Order: sequence, then C-alpha cells, then structure tokens
Amino acid sequence: MYNHFNKYSIQSKIKNDVIMTISLIATVKIQEGKMEEAKAALKKLVPKIKESEPGTLEYIPHTVKENPNVIVFYEKYVDGDAMKAHGANLGKNMAEFGPCCVPERPAIQTLEEI
Repeated sequence: MYNHFNKYSIQSKIKNDVIMTISLIATVKIQEGKMEEAKAALKKLVPKIKESEPGTLEYIPHTVKENPNVIVFYEKYVDGDAMKAHGANLGKNMAEFGPCCVPERPAIQTLEEI
C-alpha cells in the first residue's frame, strides 16, 4: 500500500502559541468483493493502532453509503512526529488490509481546524 505521508509536509502549525494537531481524510478504494474482508481487517487494526501509537488521536475508518467500494479514514495526530510514526508503521499494520485495496494512491485531504 502506498505510504501517503511521503507526499505531504509534516509540520505542526502554531497558532496563537498553541500547537495545532494534524488532521486528514484518506480515501481508499477497495477491490470488488473485498469489502467484508477489508472491514474485518480494520476491526482488528484500529485498536492495535490506538494502543501502539499514542500520538494518533483519531484513526476512524468509515464506509460510504453512496460508494460501496470506498473506505474513508479520518485521522488526527498530535503533531508531525506522530504522523511520521504512523506512516512508518503502515507497512506492517496494513498486511491484512492492504491486499483488499485497489493498488493506487489514496486520495488525501489535509484538514485545517477552525
């Protein structure tokens, strides 16, 4: 699976002397007929990430009603180092989920908190 963190600048923003967290949406296409397998893999993966990556504040996969072959992740990191740590773990963490995905880059949207 493509490591989407390589493409983006990973720096925490400071606004009014407060370090802003990093949030993003990652949209991943799932291969036809692999959604149930993908969901089962994520049900095991998400608790593992939350337990092993203290800087990952949110890692929430969602299915999309209007597109049954898509999973959207909402991700929130305490800072750039936490995001880098998550990216470094993607290879081993995605062993079960990765083969369910269409082999292309996920669509990434970086969010800015209001």
